[in-house]
Amino acid sequence: MYTVSTNIRVRYSETDQMGFVYYGNYAQFFEVARVEALRSLGVRYKDLESSGIWLPVINYSIAYFKPAEYDDLLEIQTSIIELPSARIKFEYTCLNEEGQKICTAKTDLVFLDAAARKPMRCPKQILDSLRTYFN
Repeated sequence: MYTVSTNIRVRYSETDQMGFVYYGNYAQFFEVARVEALRSLGVRYKDLESSGIWLPVINYSIAYFKPAEYDDLLEIQTSIIELPSARIKFEYTCLNEEGQKICTAKTDLVFLDAAARKPMRCPKQILDSLRTYFN
């Protein structure tokens, strides 16, 4: 398993009338964390797209435990839980500054040939970067 952490500070505009992070904003937090997890492996989303590979989300689930609030510094631990094939699976644990679990989530993305608009195998560069963590 490969795990990396990303920190995100909650902005005022990301909260609702109750002062809590609006539930829909967590998907954006996870996108930032996912992009940074791939970047830490030497893979840039921008480069994947430029080479004709898209990564649409095909599944997203989340469980909430405690609200996050304005100006909280959140740590998002992002894990790739298995070697990808045509899909890549991410798991997220979101913690506040006190180390309390805010939520957990999962996303599945599929590697898509942008020109053909059909699923494809995971690029070799990503597999090669991850193999060390799964042996």
